[in-house]
Amino acid sequence: MPLTLTSVAQIADLAVDCLIDVRSPAEYAEDHLPGAINLPVMSNEERARVGTIYKQVSPFDARKIGAAIVARNAAAHLDGPLADKPGGWRPLLYCWRGGQRSGSFTSILQQIGWRADLIAGGYKSWRRLVVDQLAAPVRVPVVVLDGNTGTAKTELLAALAGLGHQVIDLEGLANHRGSLFGAMPGGQPSQKAFEGRLAVALAGLDPARAVLIEAESSRIGDLAVPARLWAAICAAPRLRIEAPLPERAAYLARAYADLSADADRLAGVIGRLRPLHPAEVIEGWLAQAEAGQMAELAGGLMACHYDPRYAKHRARQTPGQEAVIAAPSLAPDALPGLAARISAAVAGLVAAAATQEPAPKTVAGTAA
Repeated sequence: MPLTLTSVAQIADLAVDCLIDVRSPAEYAEDHLPGAINLPVMSNEERARVGTIYKQVSPFDARKIGAAIVARNAAAHLDGPLADKPGGWRPLLYCWRGGQRSGSFTSILQQIGWRADLIAGGYKSWRRLVVDQLAAPVRVPVVVLDGNTGTAKTELLAALAGLGHQVIDLEGLANHRGSLFGAMPGGQPSQKAFEGRLAVALAGLDPARAVLIEAESSRIGDLAVPARLWAAICAAPRLRIEAPLPERAAYLARAYADLSADADRLAGVIGRLRPLHPAEVIEGWLAQAEAGQMAELAGGLMACHYDPRYAKHRARQTPGQEAVIAAPSLAPDALPGLAARISAAVAGLVAAAATQEPAPKTVAGTAA
């Protein structure tokens, strides 16, 4: 009997040996269930051909030709990646909506003797669960880790996870560091894939504990943060890190070492700022980039570009609960202690937000 998915959280507890997406490589690349491998029973071109025949000739001819294609590709998989699977192997398959592609391949595997099954409704049923998860109110207390560019928020978020806090790393899920300079190797996932990753992260949270999320804009690179989560971020209490500009510049020079090694890419990104700054400022930044003066470049970008924009963004927000943590140093050996101070401040900020009492503007002896 086909397996019916009833929640996003269920995907983490599937008692199967392998989750197989039999859709075309293009469908799989756009989005797929977490952990699924791709064993397509039709290539991109074959799927397009069968679809054309279905519309222009007849459904019968399309099914007949499609069945032959599925059989050939299934045979190739049996001779290839599935050749060494034992008799007790238990795969779970799906296609777009649990129809002919996954059903045909599942029948072949069952006839061999494997305990194969398929997901009722296929990828379409999964996507519906993701949309429902993201459309629901965020029922976990959210705390936003805030601070100007270069305050090591992403690294601190990872450290806080190591200290036992619930965190959602939006930049990690989006494979982007959130700024004009933030592109990462491998590029970003599709919007649907990003939403699927985020839905899984939200579904796995303990509602009795706060979750820490880094302050972001409503877009991370090319991807949009879903509306419900964005609203929760905007309304959440904040722990804001304040660090001197030289410390932030030195941190960014370390964190963006990959970008400094690609002079052409770095110059191209700086060039995209020409409409926003005087020509002499742009030329100065380009000269620093060419000379490898990364800390100086980072300092100038923050002072002239990022910090003023952060200030305008904060001025538009409705003031809420906020605690400020001063970070005199962002050196690698200082970050564990800073993470510990942030960790100690979380519970008090959540409690203050729940009671609407003013949050302390000083944390661990630091002044706002």
